[in-house]
Amino acid sequence: MKKKYDIEVDCANCANKMEEAAKKTNGVKDAIVNFMALKMEVEFEEGADHKSIMKEVLANCKKVEDDCEIYI
Repeated sequence: MKKKYDIEVDCANCANKMEEAAKKTNGVKDAIVNFMALKMEVEFEEGADHKSIMKEVLANCKKVEDDCEIYI
């Protein structure tokens, strides 16, 4: 399953950091961050609980870019 989320991030480099952090989160099959559109598209593993995984994604993204936001 794929879902799109609105994000808030200050620069393209920070968006890349968010993308890499999201991809490393358990339950995430793939993630793409579009800095220009301020969107994140996340593809989840089969049968994954996307709501709890997105909380982990946000926590992981804040580790690399503390002022970012994902509107879950």
